[in-house]
Order: sequence, then C-alpha cells, then structure tokens
Amino acid sequence: MIVCAGRNETFKFAEPVGVGLVESAINLTRHCLFNKPDFILFIGSAGSYGEHKIFDIIESKRASNLELSFLSKDSYTPLDNVLESENKMVRNDTIVNSSNYISTNFELSKEYSQYGIGIENMEFFSILQVAREFEIPVAGIFIVTNYTNENAHEDFMKNHKEAMSKLTQYLVEKQIIK
Repeated sequence: MIVCAGRNETFKFAEPVGVGLVESAINLTRHCLFNKPDFILFIGSAGSYGEHKIFDIIESKRASNLELSFLSKDSYTPLDNVLESENKMVRNDTIVNSSNYISTNFELSKEYSQYGIGIENMEFFSILQVAREFEIPVAGIFIVTNYTNENAHEDFMKNHKEAMSKLTQYLVEKQIIK
C-alpha cells in the first residue's frame, strides 16, 4: 500500500492519510483496522537540515520525533522518540524527523545531524508508529523540496510541482509503480 500526506501532496497511485502527526495516525489506523495492508510505503516531500540537496531522493525506514526545544535542552520526553522498521529492503541510515511544525531556524535545525537525522517530514514518525502497532513492514521515500530555513515555505511551494514529478519518475524507474 502506497500512502501520502494529502491536501496539495497527492498522487493518483497513493492513498492520502492526512497532514501532520495526528491526521496521518488517525487515518492510517482506520485503514489498517478495516483493510490491513501487507506493506506500507509512504512517499512525500521533505526539508533538508543541510546534508541533502534540493531534489535529492532519500529512502528511509527510520523516523524520530525530536522537537527544536529538545535541541536547545528546553524539553524532554519519556516516550520512544526514534523508531525503525524491520524492513530489510531499505538500507539508508537517514533518520527522518517528524513534527507538526516546519523548522525555519537553519542554525538550530542543523544540530539534528548530530543525532543522525538528515531530513524532516511531518508524517513519517506517525506512519512508523502505526505500522509498528499493526506489525506491518514500512518504508518511506522522500524528495527534498527545501532547506529548513526562513525560506522553507516559499522554496517548498516553488519546488513542489517539479519535486512530485521527479518522485513519481523515481518510483517508475524503481518499478514500484507503472
């Protein structure tokens, strides 16, 4: 099963599950309860913390939920904040950070790399959490649309259409879709 966020990030071959951690968790859970898939592939856009360039494509099976306040030592959590799928098909070590907020402080967000985190996507952590609960193998394929800086939204909007086309072409080349 291929899933995507939704709203302005939809694909004719993917099921939209919602934007952010909450919508995606609720809607993917609902889908898994009534029509449990054998495998979940999440596709979408991502912001780069600096290592990855615009239009880079990253495959991942690892996600985190670390807020910027964690980096500045202004918060902590008793919850598991890094998840990994048992999926053997994906070997990339890039961790995808998820939050309901888009990072715009590039100097601070660069610190994510100290934790092995390379990109951010609003939904992937909750996708992994739901997949883990239902014991479903999962992976994500992301295309970088922007850096996590003050121009994040403008760059996302400027690059989004081309990025979705490049991501679709990548999926065709990998024979994930036809």
